[in-house]
Amino acid sequence: MRILYVCHRFPYPPKRGGKIRPFNMIRHFAQQHEVVVCSLSRSDEETAEAQGIAPFCSEFHLAQVDNRLQSLRMVATLPTPITASTSFFHSPKLARTIRGLLAQRRFDLIFVHCSSVAHYVQHVTDVPKVLDFGDMDSHKWLEYAQYKPFPLSMGYWWEGQRVMAQEKRLARRFDLCTATTKAEWQTLEDYQAAAATDWFPNGVDSQFFAPASEPYDPDTIVFVGRMDYYPNQQCMAEFCAEVLPRLRAQRPTIKLQIVGADPSPAVRRLGELPGVTVTGSVPDVRPYVTRAALTVAPLRIARGTQNKILEAMAMGVPVVTSPAAAGGVDALPREHFLVARDHGEQASAVLRILEDRAERHRLSAAGRSRMLTHHAWPASMRRLDAIIERGLRTPPRLH
Repeated sequence: MRILYVCHRFPYPPKRGGKIRPFNMIRHFAQQHEVVVCSLSRSDEETAEAQGIAPFCSEFHLAQVDNRLQSLRMVATLPTPITASTSFFHSPKLARTIRGLLAQRRFDLIFVHCSSVAHYVQHVTDVPKVLDFGDMDSHKWLEYAQYKPFPLSMGYWWEGQRVMAQEKRLARRFDLCTATTKAEWQTLEDYQAAAATDWFPNGVDSQFFAPASEPYDPDTIVFVGRMDYYPNQQCMAEFCAEVLPRLRAQRPTIKLQIVGADPSPAVRRLGELPGVTVTGSVPDVRPYVTRAALTVAPLRIARGTQNKILEAMAMGVPVVTSPAAAGGVDALPREHFLVARDHGEQASAVLRILEDRAERHRLSAAGRSRMLTHHAWPASMRRLDAIIERGLRTPPRLH
């Protein structure tokens, strides 16, 4: 089978959330099929790194875009129904490439990851098409609107409304639509727009993200995530203001490490607080996580699966998280990780792990075990294979 795979971020190297899921799909498909990958890069460095995908697909095509031009495209769409997301991920060069490939070759399946690039193939009617929304982005923008000041809040609300309309429209133009979690899938189902829907989870490489043999620091907690991403910035600012003082009042030796690329100036200023370190980009997050007593993921805004949680649990490091972030993890609160609803519960959960080694050991073992059984990529890909097989049983619809 020949598959045309289109995704919004070039999926190699798989170092961030938007790249990990598509990379694992491409690698899996390529074991049995011919896979042609089309995507975008945003810098010379990303273009150079992208060449590493060659062993994992039959061929790949990328279009390098300039973020300044893409931002101007976004601004130009504000008074129109066209979403800023679609504009940000549009490249005339990539559109020409995809049109050329479809004209020159016969594909058995078109697979799109992320609705922001579905427009490249939305009008194709003679090839079965699958759209993996991953997360339902409209709800993320609508959540942003609740936390941003006016007039930014209105901008995010408007984008959320436009993206929701686009999601419903695209769902009608694809033969099968998928999502990352049951909650995201339920949102997709509620649209009642897609002919068929399903979901398959993100996995984690439990061999790469494995427990360390070295001892951990019983006073260190860690947060991992890109720090140019607003939900990560927001949750760390709130954690440092509301939770960390409670923790240090009980245990003055507690240290918090904020590990992630491109911290904003406001995040860097958090590093001036007692006990807080902001690392910026690091070559490998694993040493920071495995040396910590636990990780925290207190996000108020969280869609889909937080890979940072899966990776920490796979490394046998306990996690204290929010209900929003916990929703994308197939694990049980209190049994595999701790879910805290407010600042007081967050502080209590963190102290519970720091002060009870037996409890930490229990959560460490239980979390690792759950990742091996419920968030393994091979199992997720088997589920995806079954979804696609079902989708290919019927001919493509006339959209």
